[in-house]
Amino acid sequence: MGCRTSRRRCETWVLGKLHARLNSDRHQLLKTWIAAVLWLIVICIESTAWLSAHNTGLLLYPLLHFLFGVDPSGFETWHFLIRKSGHVFGYGLLSILLFRAWRETLPFDHVRWSFRWATIAVLGTALVASLDEWHQSFIPSRTGRWQDVVLDTCAGIGAQFLVWLWIFLRRSDGPRDAGRFSEKAAREY
Repeated sequence: MGCRTSRRRCETWVLGKLHARLNSDRHQLLKTWIAAVLWLIVICIESTAWLSAHNTGLLLYPLLHFLFGVDPSGFETWHFLIRKSGHVFGYGLLSILLFRAWRETLPFDHVRWSFRWATIAVLGTALVASLDEWHQSFIPSRTGRWQDVVLDTCAGIGAQFLVWLWIFLRRSDGPRDAGRFSEKAAREY
């Protein structure tokens, strides 16, 4: 079903009780998707042999030894924690960027957070994590682990919780409507 074309939105889709509209502000839409695609490129680079555990160890050990006096036996634990923290940060950020991109692609009137946007972002994060680990299973110096897919997906879920919490704490319409905001507040985020 169609609607009048405005600068912000065009063509209405009925999704449940809310009406979602495709965004016609192509510049803003393009910026959000470019950010997500650039982060996907970073994840692809991190998935190569360049950033295998052996190669990151060659860089991190001298640094941690110099700064904190870490010995080789203690380094393995720190190396593991740093690498898994990288997973959490990288896939959490991917989830946030996907949320922003889908929010711009399928906006609801005066709504800053939607379970649909969060779900699509988490599913996209899980898909990228699965493909990343599958790709790593073909690289001799890397290992594809299902545990990393679970960690990455949990990071995406945690990031969506933080997005919801951020929006809830910054709400401007009172305690009844955690997800509804003015257009000005929506543009600030």
